[in-house]
Amino acid sequence: MTPLYARLVAATRAGLISFRTVSSFNLDEYVGVAPQSPGSFHAYMQQHLFGHVDMEAGRARIPDGTADDVAAEAARYEAQIAAAGGIDLLLLGIGANGHIGFNEPGSDFASRTREVRLDEATRIANAINFPDPASVPERAITMGIATILEARRILLVARGPEKAAAIAAAIEGPITAACPASALRLHGNVDILCDEPAAAALTTRPHNNNRRRA
Repeated sequence: MTPLYARLVAATRAGLISFRTVSSFNLDEYVGVAPQSPGSFHAYMQQHLFGHVDMEAGRARIPDGTADDVAAEAARYEAQIAAAGGIDLLLLGIGANGHIGFNEPGSDFASRTREVRLDEATRIANAINFPDPASVPERAITMGIATILEARRILLVARGPEKAAAIAAAIEGPITAACPASALRLHGNVDILCDEPAAAALTTRPHNNNRRRA
């Protein structure tokens, strides 16, 4: 998401957009990682977006991975989303194994925000912000698939050949818990934006400027 965030920052600085009235709910956070830790999503979002736009204090919400009661924190986060009136636009990435948020393969489509165990492949893929893959936490708090599907509009962004199989499975494969991203086809208002390498495994190529509506 870093290149997209950079474009949003540039547009804000150019006066083309404003975040003053925007409220944000991040998808996930690692369990046991302090907000100020370089590996936290708190730190990532502050570095790449929140620290550079005009969002009002308190409008950026991220799960507290250091909460003593993680289940209570997950329930609190769900309640915050509901109190805000739900999510208008949800921005998603996709894992090489088809995960969205940190909903790994096998996740229930009825799942809500909760604590999850991360697959080894996911931990390795996210090791860039940690000293080594072994330092990546084994658990995280994530919005559930049902929580994600309640957003009024969803935009999924995918870049690179390592996402090609997941994109093909999500769009052309069966709708199954084995590929959590396939649940997006149950939504009806989803845009999938991917580069050529990420779209390479699709068997039917879209004709509308390389865009396909899910």
